[in-house]
Amino acid sequence: MAIVKDNILLQLVRGSIGRLVTIYERNGQIIMAKKRVPSNVKPTARQLEARYKMKVAAACAQRLLADPAVKAYYASLAGPGQNAYNMAVKDAYHSPEIQQIRLEENEVVVTAKDQFRVAEVTVQVTDAEGNTIESGSASASRNGVDWRYQVMALPKGGKIIVIAEDLPGKKTVREVTIT
Repeated sequence: MAIVKDNILLQLVRGSIGRLVTIYERNGQIIMAKKRVPSNVKPTARQLEARYKMKVAAACAQRLLADPAVKAYYASLAGPGQNAYNMAVKDAYHSPEIQQIRLEENEVVVTAKDQFRVAEVTVQVTDAEGNTIESGSASASRNGVDWRYQVMALPKGGKIIVIAEDLPGKKTVREVTIT
């Protein structure tokens, strides 16, 4: 790949020259590169998995960008050479991360992060047999990372199940046993 500078002839040319060279423009720069050809090598299982994951992320990004407010949000995060679609695909590709679950008196404090934004955190409290005692949405703290949920009771041997969801709808679930 070569970046073309101050060449009057190539300022006007775009496309392929035979089967050897392709000339295109990216971010205002003219780039001259070897023409790509399809590979004859069979893809590995990991490559197929990555392709499928990217296909799902791209479809999710298109669905997200139908909402003008979400599109404006992603566009505000885009850097040079990026757009709202790039940011939406990146967000849809990764799931949120639940870093920590703490109990502070009668409150469950969840530390959840995402590359962009965690949209919702749901907390569910179960007893030792697995029956749901209570569940509900946690409220976001001012720091933007912690989510708080008031609990009525914490039964011994029960579990606290936390579900973090981001804008594309990807969920991460984490459980903590109550001792």
